[in-house]
Amino acid sequence: MTQTIESAEVYRPEFEILYEDNHIIVVLKPQMTACCPDESKDDNLLDQIKKYVKITYNKPGNVYVGLVHRLDRPTGGVMVYAKTSKAAARLTEGLQTGDFEKKYLTVLCGTPAQERGTLCNYLRKNTVNNMVYICTPTEDGAKYAELDYKIVETVGKYTLAEVRLHTGRTHQIRVQMAGISHPVFGDMRYGGALAKKGKLALWAYCLSFLHPVTKERMRFLAYPPEEETPWKAFHLEKAVEIR
Repeated sequence: MTQTIESAEVYRPEFEILYEDNHIIVVLKPQMTACCPDESKDDNLLDQIKKYVKITYNKPGNVYVGLVHRLDRPTGGVMVYAKTSKAAARLTEGLQTGDFEKKYLTVLCGTPAQERGTLCNYLRKNTVNNMVYICTPTEDGAKYAELDYKIVETVGKYTLAEVRLHTGRTHQIRVQMAGISHPVFGDMRYGGALAKKGKLALWAYCLSFLHPVTKERMRFLAYPPEEETPWKAFHLEKAVEIR
């Protein structure tokens, strides 16, 4: 049963809530907001949700909110957090067993030769510079990465694509798309001279999972910022029709 937020008028959070009940809260992560505390000590979504829960429901002491999955700071979109430790454990188990379906919309520089494709690589993270590199399977720290992509629309030199992740590696979409010479729009880190300068055009638009208690299949969709460049050049309603 969805909770009634009686005191929502008293405290309005800085993030958009897509769904909430006693066990989970599904929110829209703004771009350039960290999903959890990090070394920067910047304000982050996890702490914002804890504050929201504490004030809205007048909870004493420390409030529990569990981080289940992550989105990179420049990436916006749909995220689910757990409101109980039991929900967190079950959602994490679902994530590990492949129950989660995560789809992204991205704008690529150029157009891939194939309308649909699967990219399989091994990735290695350099913790010193926080960069991820495509590597051989035998290198220390190598982790397998796989994704599917589908071209949705091409406008001029840019392509709107849907990406489905099969693994959840750091910077995975950015690195693998740059690896085929079609970096994400705005990704100066991995795209180099091929990338177009601007806000990173990567958005977690679809999240599907089994509810940790009811076992109901939950599915959430959210458009990227339609009024912003480069999204405004495309017909985003086409993307949500993809299944």
